Amino acid sequence: MKKTVLGIAALLVATLASADDRLNPQHPDVYTVKSGDTLWDISSYFLRDPWVWPEIWYVNPQVQNPHLIYPGDQLRLIYIDGQPRLTVDRGPTPYRLSPDSNRLSPGVRRQDLSTAIPAIPLDAINAFLSQTRIVDPNAFDGTPYIISGEGERLLVGTGETVYARGDFADALPAYGIYRPGPVYRDPQTKEILGRQALDVGSVDLYQLDEDEKRNNWAIATMEVTRTSREVRLEDRLLPVEERAIAALFQPGAPAMEVDGEIMAVEDGVSQIAKYDVVALNRGAREGLQPGHVLAIYKRGATVRDRLARDAVKLPDERAGFMMVFRSFEKMSLALVLESDKALAVGDLIRNP
Repeated sequence: MKKTVLGIAALLVATLASADDRLNPQHPDVYTVKSGDTLWDISSYFLRDPWVWPEIWYVNPQVQNPHLIYPGDQLRLIYIDGQPRLTVDRGPTPYRLSPDSNRLSPGVRRQDLSTAIPAIPLDAINAFLSQTRIVDPNAFDGTPYIISGEGERLLVGTGETVYARGDFADALPAYGIYRPGPVYRDPQTKEILGRQALDVGSVDLYQLDEDEKRNNWAIATMEVTRTSREVRLEDRLLPVEERAIAALFQPGAPAMEVDGEIMAVEDGVSQIAKYDVVALNRGAREGLQPGHVLAIYKRGATVRDRLARDAVKLPDERAGFMMVFRSFEKMSLALVLESDKALAVGDLIRNP
């Protein structure tokens, strides 16, 4: 009888799993989180589409901060009221020896928030997220600029001295060095969406001296504290913009309809691969927020129907997925997470 009951239970679970098309047919019942995992990777073990993770996530009331997942935690697929749910069981709780009774008693399991697994590979976007900016097309007008390196050098690196000239009325302790990039226009409406501020590095301000030839201007002596590329003459200074990366995005599909395209990829190349960061022509005003997952489509070619003697556009083909990690008013930055075909600037973005 016991075997029969167990068999019926197993059959019921299998039936529920097959009936819910959100689940990966090869999903595990239990998965132990490892160092180096990402939420996107783990979601794909359990689900056909990783971005539907929030739909089946079960918030354990007994687990503090259940949305943070750590190495050693176990994720279990269970059924509640006939619906699949993923729960988290924290890793083993440490035990300590009581000095009074010489008995082992449960200790406190402390976990550094920085060790929580990320939703996506943060090391692929950390520098880009914290430094790259989409700014107003006129943001560089009147900003201070590099006029010389130490010893009148033209190219400067980290740890070296540079001199800048301009209006330093605010006299901030640190500045970001940026190179004006392209101005982005919407391919369809031709609206100006913003301008890329290409990150070059950072400087600390040491000294300001009056500019003898220009009122309200000064000559700044600065030390280069960080570079992502060589500092050049005429590179511009903007106030440092501190950006913190969240350890855990909540991946999900946008609630509104999205119809846009890829505008650019870092450093001006045209071909795009997995983990490349791309700029999109849709932003916060269209409802895009960090964590939104979008599908990438290749445009269908237009071919000649020789029998009907007319032109026919072939269907657009889905070619990958991306996740938005930063949104500006009119544009967003996203990380390509999957690509089935060669991607390029001009490819379409839509709801997944």
